[in-house]
Amino acid sequence: MLYVISYDIPHNRRRTRLATLLEGHGSRVQLSVFECDLSHAQFAQLERRMARLLDPQHDRVRIYRLCAPCVGTIALIGAGEVERTVDSYII
Repeated sequence: MLYVISYDIPHNRRRTRLATLLEGHGSRVQLSVFECDLSHAQFAQLERRMARLLDPQHDRVRIYRLCAPCVGTIALIGAGEVERTVDSYII
């Protein structure tokens, strides 16, 4: 499943920590927006780690889940590409 994660975090240190965490799970497509192609289990782990970093009183994170048919409808204007994971099979 493709997850689009955006954030608005006023505190520099928390913002940097979240960005670093997300860079290990997906691709930065805007300054505060990441696309992460993750399994349900991978996302659950990421969500727990994000919750530990954030201050719910001041930080805002939005997570959009995109199903496979929805990913195919993503339109881009300008530079960039939609991140897609290619499955590999060893025979």
